[in-house]
Amino acid sequence: MKNIDPDPVRARAVTQLYRKRGAQIHGLVYLFANVIQIVVWWAYTPEQFFWPLWSILGWGIGLFFHVWAVYSGTGLDEARIAREIGRPRGDG
Repeated sequence: MKNIDPDPVRARAVTQLYRKRGAQIHGLVYLFANVIQIVVWWAYTPEQFFWPLWSILGWGIGLFFHVWAVYSGTGLDEARIAREIGRPRGDG
């Protein structure tokens, strides 16, 4: 069970640090996996099409948006939360 921090500023900071750590791990896994694919391509089929390109581009797009979401500073803030709470619900 998670510890509930009574200080909301500290809790947000801890959450953001976890998000940053997640993005860093995502980047390292991306790098490691794509290097392995490039080595396999180079060792077995260097004369053929550079097939790791599809993984590099596809996964790279996902990584870009992950890093952007974490580091852009456009996450949830109190003003957005208050607007969403005040929005009328259309659930019937």
